[in-house]
Amino acid sequence: MSVCDTPISCTTLSAGSTRPSRPFHSSSAPRRLSVRANRNFSYEDVHVKGAEAIASLAAQAGVDRFVHVSHLNAAHDSPSAFYRTKAAGEERVKEAFPNATIIRPSIMFGYEDRLLNNVAFWPIWWKLNHMRTKVRPVHALDVAQALANVIQIPSMPGTFSLPGPSEMTYEYLLTLVSTVTLNPVSPAPILPKSVALALAKLAQRVWWPALSPDEVVRRYIDDADVPGDWDKFGITPDEIEEHAITYLRRYRSA
Repeated sequence: MSVCDTPISCTTLSAGSTRPSRPFHSSSAPRRLSVRANRNFSYEDVHVKGAEAIASLAAQAGVDRFVHVSHLNAAHDSPSAFYRTKAAGEERVKEAFPNATIIRPSIMFGYEDRLLNNVAFWPIWWKLNHMRTKVRPVHALDVAQALANVIQIPSMPGTFSLPGPSEMTYEYLLTLVSTVTLNPVSPAPILPKSVALALAKLAQRVWWPALSPDEVVRRYIDDADVPGDWDKFGITPDEIEEHAITYLRRYRSA
């Protein structure tokens, strides 16, 4: 069974026999976690309380396997509320379900993604930090295969990182998208961080999804420099260049 609230949080359950029930903790998180994920829920609601509730209910129901999808950059001391609450959610999950498998993928690319499609459509937001931010994009299908494979393993408690095979800058991504789509690199200016934050705050007034202030903060954070655990899942992740044309063809100028 798979439970995905939003693109922000996803938890996978595997039914089994028995497990002692564990209480659900409703304690409040630090105030700084209360940043909005959308108009209805905060990051704390989704990443912390939501993950804890699902893990607690799974334990009480006797589920024998629990797989929680977090993020490669989850960290309690991150300047991003998104990443801080991802780390807090991991701790709550482990408290409620000690044998949980926690998966940490990096930013993913694929159909209707928020990476390649976003770079092609909104290049100005990927010029932040003078395009120097380093990321390790991973194919969504590789992460999906890892999640499918983990269910076949009898027991796999712990935290596992699934970064892409290569590190690259935003400048490289903009050049890649330009090359694949046959469009020149966008002449959009490089916005100062203060201006980008102000525009992102104003954008929250529109009814459609828009870049949030916390996303601006994340555009200045490099992906964690940690080794991948792909071998534990029997997978060799693909490079982004192998699939870019599949997801960017519709943006071609000719």
